[in-house]
Amino acid sequence: MDKADRKSSARAPIKLGELNYTPVLIALAVVLLTIVVLFLWKRKKTVRSAVLFTGLCDSGKTYLFAHLCLGGARETFTSIKENVGNFKTERGRVLKMVDVPGNERLRGKFFDEYKNMAKAIVYMIDSVTVQKDIRDVADFLYTILVDKATSKVPVVVLCNKQDETLAKTETAIKSMLEKEINIVRQTRRSQLQSVDNSSSSDTFLGKSASVDFEFEQLGQRVRFVPCSAMEEQFAGLTKFLDTL
Repeated sequence: MDKADRKSSARAPIKLGELNYTPVLIALAVVLLTIVVLFLWKRKKTVRSAVLFTGLCDSGKTYLFAHLCLGGARETFTSIKENVGNFKTERGRVLKMVDVPGNERLRGKFFDEYKNMAKAIVYMIDSVTVQKDIRDVADFLYTILVDKATSKVPVVVLCNKQDETLAKTETAIKSMLEKEINIVRQTRRSQLQSVDNSSSSDTFLGKSASVDFEFEQLGQRVRFVPCSAMEEQFAGLTKFLDTL
């Protein structure tokens, strides 16, 4: 009899109202909160809110950065870390500006750090020494243009020091870069093929290897704008920034 009673009580159904749902609800709340936090963190991390100032050393980008973000010229030195500031456009919009070091050993590192934040890119060139430095100038610009993170971002190639007698015009610089990028892309393509015997469109700019490169072939707009940071002549740049 006692055994029968025990079996009967063991099989007695548990009423839903008697269950404690608190641990389950807490667990669900923690999961949902985690998902929301991860979503917001990822969104914040990838939001494009910065204008990157890039280029080789001595191109004048840090000097111009100081003009725009600090309201006037400052004595500058070769940057070993990024400079970050804000610029207010004529329309009243505040843009985050990041001056990426031009040092050969540092520029790649800092560009990779900020490229996913890039809303636009300013690539500054010394119009006086560009012919001497054309290979390095073209190679770094190629790196920026071919990167998936910035391949759709508008680019302004700012041809600085136009006030100097020996400065190349923005038209001449554009032509020089197109010719040099032909060489750079062939070199990179050959290096890639020597590694895995295949070619990759991810590291190639333009239509095809049989067609000479032109900036108009790109899916992103690349503007060439004259500039003289020393003479405070950079209206073409501020006009562009006002469109962002």
